[in-house]
Amino acid sequence: MATFGTLSDRLTETFRNLRTKGKLSPADVDGTVREIRRALLDADVALPVVKDFTAKVRERALGDEVNKALNPAQQVVQIVNEELVAILGGEQRRLEFAKTPPTVIMLAGLQGSGKTTFAGKLAKQLEGEGHTPLLVACDLQRPNAVTQLTVVAEQAGAAIYAPEPGNGIGDPVKVAKDGVEHARRTQHDVVIIDTAGRLGVDAELMKQAGDIRRATNPDEVLFVIDAMIGQDAVNTAKAFQDGVDFTGVVLSKLDGDARGGAALSVASITGRPIIFASTGEDLDDLEPFHPDRMASRILDLGDILTLIEQAQSAFDEAEAMKVAEKLANEAFTLEDFLEQMQQMRKMGSMKKMLGMLPGMGQMKQQLDDFDEREIDRTEAIIRSMTPAERRNTKLLNGSRRLRIARGSGMTVTDVNQLVQRFEQAAKMMKTVARGGTPQIPGMGPMGKPGASAKRGKKGAKGKSGSRSGNPAKRAAENAGIATGPAEATGSGFGLGGQKAPSEADMAEIQKLFGKG
Repeated sequence: MATFGTLSDRLTETFRNLRTKGKLSPADVDGTVREIRRALLDADVALPVVKDFTAKVRERALGDEVNKALNPAQQVVQIVNEELVAILGGEQRRLEFAKTPPTVIMLAGLQGSGKTTFAGKLAKQLEGEGHTPLLVACDLQRPNAVTQLTVVAEQAGAAIYAPEPGNGIGDPVKVAKDGVEHARRTQHDVVIIDTAGRLGVDAELMKQAGDIRRATNPDEVLFVIDAMIGQDAVNTAKAFQDGVDFTGVVLSKLDGDARGGAALSVASITGRPIIFASTGEDLDDLEPFHPDRMASRILDLGDILTLIEQAQSAFDEAEAMKVAEKLANEAFTLEDFLEQMQQMRKMGSMKKMLGMLPGMGQMKQQLDDFDEREIDRTEAIIRSMTPAERRNTKLLNGSRRLRIARGSGMTVTDVNQLVQRFEQAAKMMKTVARGGTPQIPGMGPMGKPGASAKRGKKGAKGKSGSRSGNPAKRAAENAGIATGPAEATGSGFGLGGQKAPSEADMAEIQKLFGKG
């Protein structure tokens, strides 16, 4: 994600230099640790955290576990990964609900940290899990804070308790206490109390937050902190811990361009776990915080588990079976393609999903250039077709394509390219559905499963050159034969596995949903 971009780049470069080492000397380890220390300090990680982190990495890197390893560089990456997980909190921690409803969740933090938006995000997520949350407006200081929470609650589809207009009018402690009682009477099982913040830590803020806590006795006190706050994150967190004492941390604005030091400092300094990460402005942009997955993202090892979870939540299993059957029977149409695109959009941003793949940190420019609006244009073209045209693309003669182009605000060339891409994709997916191995554009031909090496060698020997009638194609094929099959390589850190997608791969992904 964007917040850790610079740190991820620095660590990637540091580990890349280790890949050529057959054995690590103390000087190699010291040089690596020195670069890690600089990268963390540049990312605004608190100095005590950096010292503790690098000391542990150095001690383990010089220990027997590296000396006995077949690949020392891989082992060092693993050590850094494990220590990153440790300073991010170790294991994931979920919300703890009260045995007797309602569960009271109090939000605390500075003004502008994102408490009100997070309240709406949390309410929407709890609604989706079958809870009945009630938002209580206790920020009676900031202008229009009550109005903002009312709008957010409406967007989240949650109930709100806001008896006071705010703007300096009303007693927030009384509102909080009455809000909990109102939740009991109306049978809401979760109460989310949005408290006031200040531009800086002051005695009045702490006193008010402390009074609300004593009056409501919350089950969870979540400290919402802006990931872009930098070095001041530690001082702010300590002040709130002393004044209010929170049970968990919420990192907001992780989609920004900050250096990310707050995330790596707060959990370690306060000893309180990070429970949620807010990754965007939409109410759906809220993720449970997994220290191990976040460490993998920082080290550009990907976050496949989160990607799978998002896919499982967005895709319907019965619908997927129908699509697989249609693919196998060559009955997959543009109408089905449109439905699949819409389901993919439910998973969120394509850029964000692609960024979760291992090695995508090396494709940062291609990810930045990925235009998600092309999906909208593709959808517009398909929606401009009649149902019969979507089911059978062979009906699309010149006049029909011109009509579709005018109806979607695109050109005939755009329509032609979409139809061509769809037919290629349908053919490739049909091969997969039947258990075959497709030839993926931009990735070269893939051999059939179970083909013997002997047969492959024999075939390679017999084929001395391309016989294509196209001179350019013949030259390209002959160059490929001369080069031979590319040797399998590991990931960016020498950890093995699939190699990072190439620029051609990224171009094909872009083409699938939009213009080439």
